[in-house]
Amino acid sequence: MPVKELDTAPNVAALYPKVVLGGLRKRGGDALPDLELVRSGVVADPGHLAAYNRVCGFRFGDELPATFPHILAFPLQMALMSEPDFPFPLLGMVHVANRITQHRPVRLGEAMTLRVRTQNLRPHEKGTQFDVVSEALVDDELVWTDVSTYLRRGGGTGSGSRGEQLAPPSPGAIWRVPGDIGRRYAEVSGDRNPIHLHPLTAKLFGFKAAIAHGMWSKARVLAAFEGRLPEAYAVDVRFKLPVLLPAKVAFTSWRTDGETGAGWAFELWNARTPKPHLSGVITTP
Repeated sequence: MPVKELDTAPNVAALYPKVVLGGLRKRGGDALPDLELVRSGVVADPGHLAAYNRVCGFRFGDELPATFPHILAFPLQMALMSEPDFPFPLLGMVHVANRITQHRPVRLGEAMTLRVRTQNLRPHEKGTQFDVVSEALVDDELVWTDVSTYLRRGGGTGSGSRGEQLAPPSPGAIWRVPGDIGRRYAEVSGDRNPIHLHPLTAKLFGFKAAIAHGMWSKARVLAAFEGRLPEAYAVDVRFKLPVLLPAKVAFTSWRTDGETGAGWAFELWNARTPKPHLSGVITTP
């Protein structure tokens, strides 16, 4: 696969107009870009990390939360999906799943090499889906892997189930999600998709209100497990119903003991109705 090395992080704010204008000309396709974007010497900024931890509920420390490298890789993801040969318009795509594997913690001051590519274009009952794979290496050691699955709606079979709940919604905690969490997370993540920023811009895309970022929800859930996880683990999430802001959500978790080892399962629910926003599992070696 051809590799393009970047000296600096792509300017996400400048990419959004390109995404909008370029998306008007894209009609789909049967191939993803044969390209990997690479950026070396990426070091987390302590102030940026502190702001991220504050928004997502993590404690302050010198280890990066497993979800933090995702936002460092996000500009490369945006740049790759803005390439002329990327087949789909970025706006309107749905983030349906995310799997992060932390092979070991990344610490403040460590210089990372980030690598991003797309792969596995495949059919979905509601359209077409594909994966964006991001990796972080420190001194050629793979320390972190992220697989984000996106859905382009339209042209699917229409088959498939809505999914089953993993457990009754008996919450271990109730969280109030403020109406400005989309703007606050956008500030620390760079993801300024208009569906997250304001009710008026969200309504343009068919939502009744602004919705929380899926990766904020995942980070907030992961923060609830701080102090209970080993140094190496994987956290796999399926995004279901959007969190309409402001919101009250219920968090449920329970221990698991499967073929891959002991771990946790969890769900995030609408606190007023038994409808899940996301479900996931944490597995350990």
